[in-house]
Amino acid sequence: MAEITKDNVLHALQKIHDPARGRSVVELDMVSGIVIKDGNVGFALEIEPNEAEAKAKEPLRKACEEAVMALPGVTSVTAVLTAERATGGGVGGAPRQVAQGPGNAAPGRGGPAAGPAGLGGKPELPGIAHVVAVASGKGGVGKSTTSTNLALALAARGKRVGVLDADIYGPSQPRMLGIAGKPGSPDGKKLMPMENFGLKVMSMGFLVDEDAPMIWRGPMVQSAIQQMLTDVEWGELDFLVVDLPPGTGDAQLTMAQRVPLAGAVIVSTPQDIALLDARKALNMFRKVDVPVLGIVENMSYFACPHCGERSDIFSHGGARETAEKYGVDFLGEIPLDIDIRENSDRGRPPVASSPEGPQARCYLDIADAVIAKLSGDATKTRKTFPKITFDN
Repeated sequence: MAEITKDNVLHALQKIHDPARGRSVVELDMVSGIVIKDGNVGFALEIEPNEAEAKAKEPLRKACEEAVMALPGVTSVTAVLTAERATGGGVGGAPRQVAQGPGNAAPGRGGPAAGPAGLGGKPELPGIAHVVAVASGKGGVGKSTTSTNLALALAARGKRVGVLDADIYGPSQPRMLGIAGKPGSPDGKKLMPMENFGLKVMSMGFLVDEDAPMIWRGPMVQSAIQQMLTDVEWGELDFLVVDLPPGTGDAQLTMAQRVPLAGAVIVSTPQDIALLDARKALNMFRKVDVPVLGIVENMSYFACPHCGERSDIFSHGGARETAEKYGVDFLGEIPLDIDIRENSDRGRPPVASSPEGPQARCYLDIADAVIAKLSGDATKTRKTFPKITFDN
């Protein structure tokens, strides 16, 4: 296969002229953020905000995709239109970026939309019964580990499950689920998800090198997430678990505003500094009318594997107290356990590698609670996790 380089891409785009300006998109310095991985090419085209909203540059975007698609060795192309709105567009009058991507069109083909989604609409996801977001306000609290094992636990309960790794800047699911390689596209229109442990998985980590930084603006991230949802052949799923990046930024808003989420699971460690951000995530989902299914306390305690003594390294019970204060369910607590860390790093998460072990039991209980809530059986959820009272 011929090597694809940034220079090759720019040379191909040099032939594409912006009709409104009469010059090449390269000469106009419109091309940015070129990413190349195993025949898959992505880049952005900088345009004016009014052009983005009027979709005036959609033919130009498609022409750029077709020009790069013609290069030897290229298997897919994704071009995103991105623009800066000068003033007054964002919260508090701050500058805001607007973008226009191919929506539901096939990657690199500019095909017809598969559903009614626009930039502000929520696309239909045929065949997917429940989309569940796993979120945290802060990084490093074990959200990806929770996402992976929750998905495996749902599958262990006989559900058909997919995992969407929406952390564009730091994808973790390929490593955690022990999947390597790149997704194929038999029809040249939709990507086939990768699979392991009975899960269907899509991640930016399959499309770029593990050590490659993703230097993308917010609109590019939004478009990439939407394409990984609508341009992937997910098939029939009972649950699509979405591993969101930490924070309350572009990725979270994209999912909340453009995807029919059944609910969100918030992950936090017990200490106050993590719970501050967890509450922000919880309130964000409430503001955009996404049900919060509950809170998981990760790294809840440490039990010494030698003496059995328990230590509350990051405090304990903070997530439960937050759940009670904000009127949401407490879904369970996960210990700080070396087996969870080691097996996840090896691509053998505990629910898959030790399904009868105590670590897997924690995740299975959380999966049972999520299933109960989405099936409307709230009584079962309350029985699984009784309220604990403390005597003074």
